[in-house]
Amino acid sequence: MQASADVNRRIARITAHLNPRTNNLKMEGSSNLRLENCRAKGGSPGFKVAILGAAGGIGQPLAMLMKMNPLVSVLHLYDVVNTPGVTADISHMDTGAVVRGFLGQQQLEDALTGMDLVIIPAGVPRKPGMTRDDLFNINAGIVRTLCEGISKCCPKAIVNLISNPVNSTVPIAAEVFKKAGTYDPRRLLGVTMLDVVRANTFVAEVLGLDPRDIDVPVVGGHAGVTILPLLSQVKPPCSFTQQETEYLTSRIQNGGTEVVEAKAGAGSATLSMAYAAVKFADACLRALRGDAGVIECAFVSSQVTELPFFASRVRLGRNGVEEIYPLGPLNEYERVGLEKAKKELAGSIEKGVSFVGK
Repeated sequence: MQASADVNRRIARITAHLNPRTNNLKMEGSSNLRLENCRAKGGSPGFKVAILGAAGGIGQPLAMLMKMNPLVSVLHLYDVVNTPGVTADISHMDTGAVVRGFLGQQQLEDALTGMDLVIIPAGVPRKPGMTRDDLFNINAGIVRTLCEGISKCCPKAIVNLISNPVNSTVPIAAEVFKKAGTYDPRRLLGVTMLDVVRANTFVAEVLGLDPRDIDVPVVGGHAGVTILPLLSQVKPPCSFTQQETEYLTSRIQNGGTEVVEAKAGAGSATLSMAYAAVKFADACLRALRGDAGVIECAFVSSQVTELPFFASRVRLGRNGVEEIYPLGPLNEYERVGLEKAKKELAGSIEKGVSFVGK
């Protein structure tokens, strides 16, 4: 009889761990086994992270990589389809983070309650021939719904927004938070890290160096000509011919299209985006921990230009963005590129603001 009770207790723990909606399940000898009392053995101290869109092309590798991050103690995976399978799969990894899955909008609030960091890759991917603006009508509504949930359940969380078009979805999120009275511009960050990752990689190829030794600031936005790599500020210091500058700038700006075309209808940049998202999320978690000197590029509320949002180097801290750095000296090619970027960016930002105002 004792053996049977022990088995029932173990089953209840596993069930509550994988499916929070069964948290009222009672079994023989397990009246206290509710979700709030259930924690995987070996769960590490750290931060609570939610991924919204965890079953998608970016979400799945992103969830796997976040499960490996030692700074994550609890990992909530939310999507409108397929979350139970992804949750079960990732929960088998022998790392410290406790994984819980949430399925459908009726479980969104449960997924968000108490989170320190929310990462949003939710939405449809780009397909051949699609621009980021083509994604707008679908992804804008998704982002609005998710941000309404954040404003209600974890208004103090740091939000990493990946859903494209970032140039418009970040302003959408800001307007949703303003309407809810929870907007803190320091805590809302559009993830442009993939542009930096690509820039570091492509510059390293030209220079014949290890990309991990390269640091290219990328400013502006996260689409086409709004992506402006500041090649004059590359570290370690180096110089490029005009031809190299034009080649690198074009390839960095069109890196997403390069992947979409190479996949020939089978998807967009999911794996490299997941890598870049985890790299940026890790920076946010280190800053939340109190690490000093955490500096990355991100698309944020900004006064660097006359635009209300702009991507540039920011210093991260316990409250999100602690400092926004100026662009620094630009050469003529970059100054021309900056004007093109701002013109395009202004329309994208306005489109996002107008969407919420309708």
